[in-house]
Amino acid sequence: MAPNLGKKSNTSGTLTDQNKSAEITQMMSRMREHVENNFDYVGEKFASEARAMHYGDSEERDIYGESSLQEAKELVEEGIPVTPIPGVPDKLKN
Repeated sequence: MAPNLGKKSNTSGTLTDQNKSAEITQMMSRMREHVENNFDYVGEKFASEARAMHYGDSEERDIYGESSLQEAKELVEEGIPVTPIPGVPDKLKN
């Protein structure tokens, strides 16, 4: 005879998971907003600007912009610190 085990309910966990997801999304939005308000936007010149600063050809400053995955990999291989910014920029949202 098998023991009488109650059915496992996922409803309480689902709400918690939804809350965690919303909190993470909010944190990512705040991070993106901070970067956009405090860093210089260099657009698609991000990789070349990062290199110029790294090699001393340009004054160091906080920048953000776009790069391809290949460009980002090359920057990392060159020892240039880069970090993706979570979330989608407003200009790419529908």
